[in-house]
Amino acid sequence: MRTLRTCLAIGFSCTLNVLCSQVARRLPLIKHPKCSTISGGQAIELLAQDGDRLKFHFRPPMGAHYDCNFSFAGLRNQVKMTIQKKEAEEGVEPGTLLSCVNDIAAAMQHTVAFHIAKRTHRAILFCKAQGLLPSFNPTLVVSGGVASNQYIRKTLKIVTDATGLDLLCPPSKLCNDNGVMIAWNGVERLREGKGILFYIDVVRYEPKAPLGVDITAEVEAAAIKLSPLKLKIMD
Repeated sequence: MRTLRTCLAIGFSCTLNVLCSQVARRLPLIKHPKCSTISGGQAIELLAQDGDRLKFHFRPPMGAHYDCNFSFAGLRNQVKMTIQKKEAEEGVEPGTLLSCVNDIAAAMQHTVAFHIAKRTHRAILFCKAQGLLPSFNPTLVVSGGVASNQYIRKTLKIVTDATGLDLLCPPSKLCNDNGVMIAWNGVERLREGKGILFYIDVVRYEPKAPLGVDITAEVEAAAIKLSPLKLKIMD
């Protein structure tokens, strides 16, 4: 049975981990009593539970691009500028915990979830239009560090409910190691018979480890406009 696999999670998961780590250091969340022993992504998710995402407005990235690529660079800059502004308002030096840290975490998390949901929504609609999904039990599989975030899971559930897909996520305890994703990518490449070397004369480093053909141009040419989805997440 064919499924729409988010193998691209390897790409945006690593990029998102970088974003969370950089923002967590900038805030800095390691000084927060609840966050001193956990990762940046875990810290942001934890603090966001007690934050008000409406206190800050961050623009979702790549709004003018009708493809399914992910990018968090613009969001990172928005968050860092907001932190700098709030430090000036509160009269504190960089490296001091802000009083609004929970709200910043909540707003950033929501914007990330919205970005992922929108790009995934477009990917599903494109695959449906091209007949790339099975007629029986089409499934969206999400793994990696992103899938451990419960807020993002709930956001993607809204997308799959709206498009008639099932959402399958591994248990959270299996979504914290990029090694699992790399191994999965290796399994898929082995099944396809791609990049298999029986005599390892040359080892080639492929940072993106692509599978199949890049259809970014075809997706963008389709110019799929998305109907609004109400991303009301109940904590």
